[in-house]
Amino acid sequence: VETPYRMVRKGVVTDDIIYLTADEEDQFRIAQANSELDDKNRLMGDRVVCRYAEEYIEAEPSDVHLMDVSPKQIVSVATALIPFLEHDDANRALMGANMQRQAVPLLRPESPLVGTGMEYRAAKDSGGVVVAEEPGQVTAVTAERIDVESNKGIARTYPLLKYMRSNAGTCINQMPMVRKGDTVKKGAIIADGPSSDRGELSLGQNVLVAFMPWEGYNYEDAILISERLVKQDRFTSIHIEEYECEARDTKLGPEEITRDIPNVGEDALQDLDEQGIIRIGADVRPEDILVGKVTPKGETELTAEERLLRAIFGEKSREVRDTSLKVPHGEKGKVIDVKVFKRENGDELSPGVNELVRVYVAQKRKILQGDKMAGRHGNKGVIAKVLPEEDMPYMPDGTPIEIVLNPLGVPSRMNVGQIMETHLGWAAKLLGSHISTPVFDGAREADIRAWLKRASLPENGKSVLYDGRTGEPFNREVTVGYIYMLKLAHLVDDKIHARSTGPYSMITQQPLGGKAQFGGQRFGEMEVWALEAYGAAYTLQELLTVKSDDVVGRVKTYEAIVKGENVLEPGVPESFKVLIKELQSLALDVKVLTANREEIEIRLTDEDMSEKASEIGLLMGDEDPKLVAPAPTPAASRPRRAGADGEGEDAEALPAAVSTTAVLDSDSDEDDEDGESGDEPANEPADGVLGSIEDVEP
Repeated sequence: VETPYRMVRKGVVTDDIIYLTADEEDQFRIAQANSELDDKNRLMGDRVVCRYAEEYIEAEPSDVHLMDVSPKQIVSVATALIPFLEHDDANRALMGANMQRQAVPLLRPESPLVGTGMEYRAAKDSGGVVVAEEPGQVTAVTAERIDVESNKGIARTYPLLKYMRSNAGTCINQMPMVRKGDTVKKGAIIADGPSSDRGELSLGQNVLVAFMPWEGYNYEDAILISERLVKQDRFTSIHIEEYECEARDTKLGPEEITRDIPNVGEDALQDLDEQGIIRIGADVRPEDILVGKVTPKGETELTAEERLLRAIFGEKSREVRDTSLKVPHGEKGKVIDVKVFKRENGDELSPGVNELVRVYVAQKRKILQGDKMAGRHGNKGVIAKVLPEEDMPYMPDGTPIEIVLNPLGVPSRMNVGQIMETHLGWAAKLLGSHISTPVFDGAREADIRAWLKRASLPENGKSVLYDGRTGEPFNREVTVGYIYMLKLAHLVDDKIHARSTGPYSMITQQPLGGKAQFGGQRFGEMEVWALEAYGAAYTLQELLTVKSDDVVGRVKTYEAIVKGENVLEPGVPESFKVLIKELQSLALDVKVLTANREEIEIRLTDEDMSEKASEIGLLMGDEDPKLVAPAPTPAASRPRRAGADGEGEDAEALPAAVSTTAVLDSDSDEDDEDGESGDEPANEPADGVLGSIEDVEP
């Protein structure tokens, strides 16, 4: 990667350009692009600030070798899009640059009132817009294509992407910018992309902001917004989710995509076509069937009733189970596209897959409480309240404020650029113009004051505001103006999650973790300490038993709640049984006693240990005399095992060891740099769940 520099000879800046890599430029003294020059292009002053070997030094003009071609040359594209970058702390500027990548394309893109002049370049070079490849005249325009006849008489068609899904699940949609009869030049943008407005990069919206606290609703960087933004669809975005269903070959026969699904009522099938695939345009909600699919079950011993049905209906009553593709919890929307791929049609599919169906579901998401927003200066926050328009603070002319930010978010973060953007944005809005203020070469304080004066606004950028609820003025003037805010891809709809009962881990019998698995909330080691500190014994007991891995207890508790009976005493959790087995593997004879010192029999979930042993092909000592140890063991030193009557009986020698399952707690209290916990599924083996069964030779 190389970057251009202007050559400097004996203090005179020339128009000769040289391209250097990062390691090559360290050998030269390089002056800044905005260094002062006289009318003969000579560097002015006795000393000039230069970059040399990654340090900033002062050098005489005659010692300078090169000069930057642009002030924004030293920053990235994303950073060059931040106005007043030079007034922001580096950490916040970094966040602002990174968060622009997380911006969601909005339904109605709007270019920023205060930009840096890089917006057009960034949009054009992003590849999201359609560019005319040669000059000509537009002959036809539809939503899906633009026809241009070149000056040489050659007709060219530019197809437009309509409601395609991006990898991030957002909507890619291109809209024509030209009309029939327009003349276009080579390289001109003729269609806007998902985040561009009139050819300029447009990631967010210009909103009327006030920097003031409001009833504590913007405490700790929270954001208060007006319902007006919701009504006007200012921050509404379209999200498209892709769902996939495969019909595979199994050992018992091929899976089949069909409308004939066992034990499903006609109302659940009303939107499916004769193949069992949902129709385009259907509104779907959680648990609705998208693709009907049945999988063969193992042939079992047929009852007389089943034999009769088989005789009457033939294969209709064959043993199949419903494995249909359904809408996951918390998702909804409208089916906008269905794609079907079949091996018999010559489509390339994975080995073992006969048919593949992809269903695309789109939904419009308005901005709501819990969504994350940010400006371009690293000023991010979560919406705490959506306030009715009439309750928002309003200006002397009656204009209600659209968004209220906390002024305490500015001084310690040292991102004053947002305040300067607010002032300049206010003037630009009233004067009906868009302002470009390039990085390191932008508007100064005097320029902003001049713009405010031109717009007949107070030079301090403040205004009296009135309380929308009482009509009383607030006790001091408030900074108001227009700021460019983005809606980020951390949407509350994707994160909100609740579970009553659901799937459990095969290994630990504890609920799975994470929204994707419809899991429960992790109650870790440190949370247990907190409840222990408060002596909340009963709360702890149910959290660690019936709400987690007491297999029998949770079924009985559910039954009791449904029947309206009293909840029974909790049983022994599975993890405790695992602990006992772990101790037994260390040759420790552990007994569990009641308060009356009666021994509790610790059984596995389903059956006794001997049944488990025979299941995995192990013989107990009394079944094969050859396996019993030759020397008789004294009764006192033999391990004891709880018998069916609760009394201890001598355990026979066990020729094989069964390694146990350990439940480890891997609490992670580390947050990421934004102070937000990372999302990590709690059900994966990496989460601290170990398990294996090993046969050991006797």
